[in-house]
Order: sequence, then structure tokens, then C-alpha cells
Amino acid sequence: MEQYRDFAFIYDELMNDVDYDKWVDYVEEIIKKEGAQVQNILELACGTGNMTIPLTKKGYDIAGIDISREMLEVALEKAEKEGVELVLLQQDIAELDFDVENLDCVLCACDGFNYITYDDDLENVFTKVHELLKPGGIFIFDISSYYKLSEILGNNIYGENREDVAYMWRNCFDPEENLVEMELAFFVKDEDGKFDRFEEIHQQRAYTEEEIIDILSDSGFEDIKVYSDFEFESPKEDSERLFFVCRK
Repeated sequence: MEQYRDFAFIYDELMNDVDYDKWVDYVEEIIKKEGAQVQNILELACGTGNMTIPLTKKGYDIAGIDISREMLEVALEKAEKEGVELVLLQQDIAELDFDVENLDCVLCACDGFNYITYDDDLENVFTKVHELLKPGGIFIFDISSYYKLSEILGNNIYGENREDVAYMWRNCFDPEENLVEMELAFFVKDEDGKFDRFEEIHQQRAYTEEEIIDILSDSGFEDIKVYSDFEFESPKEDSERLFFVCRK
């Protein structure tokens, strides 16, 4: 079942509690802390442009890649309303094919890499990113932690009923494969006041901090740092989001 198809058009409404400005500020804090000279950025799994648009407004030359045509359509529509020109490519980041090298920065926000469920595929992406970066270039990304996917989402059910949209979200965690399967059912009110139903199934891999570090090292990255939950502190057992920062 295709992911982020119909969901794309209600994604921003359901994610309106996410502070993307805080996310952008944190990325810029990382760049400043690293002393990196960043003008151009390749953003992987850019979605509806919630990072892409504000970063473009801040003067960065940024290109975004996402697997979902519908998510990119929403991003372009939002950018047009805000008077921003975006460079967007539809592509599966697991098969990353980008022909501009010597990039200052590659970014992947909002747990995009959790959707890559095989070690070999993730190493292929990291190796390609390493090739694309200039010497000293910076790679910044985050993942939902093993703790979050196994314990918080885990085998739980979530739901919400809003005026124009409702959803049910059922999760099943497989501890042998370290995979969480998410069954999502959405109910969206149409122009006649009736609710249309659609479903999507998402699958994410729960990676440990050590697994990611090993794959980064095998891909050629050095000076690997790991931060927790928008802070500059080492992750704790109950950290929900891990940020990785490394250099070529």
C-alpha cells in the first residue's frame, strides 16, 4: 500500500502541533556549533516542505527529495502561496541518485531514515551522501529512537476526532525484526459533510544508536556526534529523538 498518498493532503493539519521553526533553529544551531560553512543543502525526505520552505527563506540554496508525489505537490502549493521557489525531486531516497557533488550539507529531518528498514539500504544511502558532500561537509539527520518506536508507539492504538478529520492509528512492534507496522485509517469530511475513509500502512525500523554509528563509520563518516531531543546532550534511555551530526 502506497504511503503518504491521500495522507499527504491532510498531513499538515494533523501535524500542526509540531514546532518546525524550533526544528530549523536547532539545525542552524548545529551548523553554527560545528563551525560549518553552509550555503547549499540537499534535504532528503522533505515531505510537504515544512523545513524546506523556511530554510529557503533564510537564504540557503536547497533542493528537496521525497518519494511521495502528493507530498511534493502540497509543498509546491504552499511555497507558491508564500512566494518561494523550490527545487524538488520525486525519488526514493533508498535509491538516492543526485548528480551535484561538493555539497555543503545534507539534511534529513523528521525520522525519514526510519523508513529505510534494511542495513544495506541505509549504508548505501549514507555512502552516497558521503560522495555528494564536499570535504568537511556536514551530514545532519534525526531518527525516532528505539525506545520511542518499541515502547511508546509499540503495540499501542492512538486516535483523534477533529471537526473535519478523524483517524485511528494501530501499531504492532516486532522485536525480532525491530520493525513497527502502523495501520492508519483516516476519515475526512467532504463537501457534502460526509466522511470518506482511506487507509495506509507504514513501516519503520527501530535502530539503536550504536547501529547507526556503525553504519555511518562503514560509510566513511568521521567525527560522529549524537544528541538527544533538540538538546546538545547525550541520549538517555528514554530519549525519543536522536540527532546525528557527522563530517566527511
